[in-house]
Amino acid sequence: MQHRTKNPRSWFRKLLRLIGWIIVGWIVVSVLLVALLKYINPPIWAWKIEQEGMNWPNHHWISLDEIAPPMQLAVIAGEDQTFSTNHGFDVNSIIAAYEHNEHSDDIYGASTITQQTSKNLFLWPTRTYMRKAIGAWFTLLIDTLWSKQRVLEVYLNIVQLGSHIYGVQDAAMHLFHEPASKLNKYQASLLAASLPNPTLYTVKPLSPFIVARSAWIRQQMKQLSYLPLENIGSVKMVNWQPVNQ
Repeated sequence: MQHRTKNPRSWFRKLLRLIGWIIVGWIVVSVLLVALLKYINPPIWAWKIEQEGMNWPNHHWISLDEIAPPMQLAVIAGEDQTFSTNHGFDVNSIIAAYEHNEHSDDIYGASTITQQTSKNLFLWPTRTYMRKAIGAWFTLLIDTLWSKQRVLEVYLNIVQLGSHIYGVQDAAMHLFHEPASKLNKYQASLLAASLPNPTLYTVKPLSPFIVARSAWIRQQMKQLSYLPLENIGSVKMVNWQPVNQ
């Protein structure tokens, strides 16, 4: 009796077909997920799971209209001054950060608000090329499928602003004993200043880093507010040019 020999090309074609279906399935699922989150507020997200495990602290979601305009402007002034005009990535900042980091131990970041939203929602904390690729894919999806208002709303509701504190509503109540709708320019700048590391750079007690960075953010807010603008949510902030840091 003769035994048929397995054709390695046949198995290779099957493997390629399987990989192709996995890629197509991943694309479809990720697009549907981001499309749903345009309308549905996420009850949980990757960064919160990584930080808190299954012990999720209470969280209060609020609409963009319930967030004081100074708070909206403060995070843009501090984190992403091209937010209203970029397409998810600030290429000039990425190039500048890369060139700086090549020759310095003081590492600069260049993540936009859209990239940070993508990271907080979907990504694990390790720094790998796979993670960067997935992050870039989700950033493109968010920028394509969501409005700028939705990006800013989700970002301000899920960003960590202290130990076990997520979102500006809970941060405002915990730190200032008033809702996010009542935050003034000074309070907003303090919260925005903590974003590089809100568990290290604390608003209460007030760290020296927060004092210096919040003053810089208020200066940027003042300069940005004088430029020609267009409505984004409840803040007029489109068409500005980046202010020199």
